[in-house]
Amino acid sequence: MSARNPSVDLAPLAGRLRALPPSLGPVRLVAVDGHAGSGKTTFATRLAAALGGAPVVHLDDLATHEEYFAWTGRLRTLVLDPLERGEPATFEAYDWVARSFQGAREITPAPVVLLEGVGAGRRAVRPVLAALAWMELPAAEARERGLRRDGPQLSAFWERWTAAEAAHFAADPSRPFADLLVDGRTGTPIVRPHTKRSLDRDAEEELGFPLSGSS
Repeated sequence: MSARNPSVDLAPLAGRLRALPPSLGPVRLVAVDGHAGSGKTTFATRLAAALGGAPVVHLDDLATHEEYFAWTGRLRTLVLDPLERGEPATFEAYDWVARSFQGAREITPAPVVLLEGVGAGRRAVRPVLAALAWMELPAAEARERGLRRDGPQLSAFWERWTAAEAAHFAADPSRPFADLLVDGRTGTPIVRPHTKRSLDRDAEEELGFPLSGSS
């Protein structure tokens, strides 16, 4: 089985997420984080369907070749600020082939919005998250999966990405703060009873959101 396994019923998880208090204006922002190649996009797509078509923000649309992880400003201005006001977020997505921002995206302030990508559960974003899911797959296995998916022509990119990802998670880990783990092979979610989730002042200052009222 793989994370694409449609037999795993995500309806119970979808129900729990809908029952959470809003974390960003009227929105329950739910992050899906994990290593590149761990199945984040596949799981987020299935979870969005279980939520009745929840919008999904893909961090690949906000990162660039020059800024793998320096996208928090764009995320705040283009996505989080409008959603907090209860307004649609509209922005141009980064095209990784053309190396430029093009292609309109619109994210509506639905009851649940998914934020999917490496670093979605980073310190700067956690204050506005209703929940954080981590795809449980070892980094080496995720990298092998990604290389098979993308082909040998992108092996040099994967070398650069792997080093940047390792540095990011060493400085700003997401997994210890996850509310649930998701098996990267089967797509089965496992709710964690306790996490280290912490809304600290560094995150408040970096993202520009007050901590009062955050869950």
